[in-house]
Amino acid sequence: MEWIYILIAGIFETGWAIGFKYTEDFTKFYPTVFTVVSLILSMYLLEKALRTLPVGTGYAVWTGIGIIGTTTLGIIFLNESMNMSRLFFIALIAVGIGGLKMVSN
Repeated sequence: MEWIYILIAGIFETGWAIGFKYTEDFTKFYPTVFTVVSLILSMYLLEKALRTLPVGTGYAVWTGIGIIGTTTLGIIFLNESMNMSRLFFIALIAVGIGGLKMVSN
């Protein structure tokens, strides 16, 4: 169950990271609410996952999911760069997440 928590927490991390782009110094109500709620849910689910997972593993996977999600949404919705070098290093992060899952208890 902890891996499901960490996956969902990573998705919410992506939500609040992208949400910051739209808050405009927290002056936009709905983007601010979305960002704050995503942040709270992400932290709550991370905490639940870390009850069982080692802290280093859980945190690395959580941030890795956030990096992959935020980068992907940045490319799709914010017209950020999609060069091969960037995609290669994002793929390395994904491999690292898989490796941590395989070697964790």
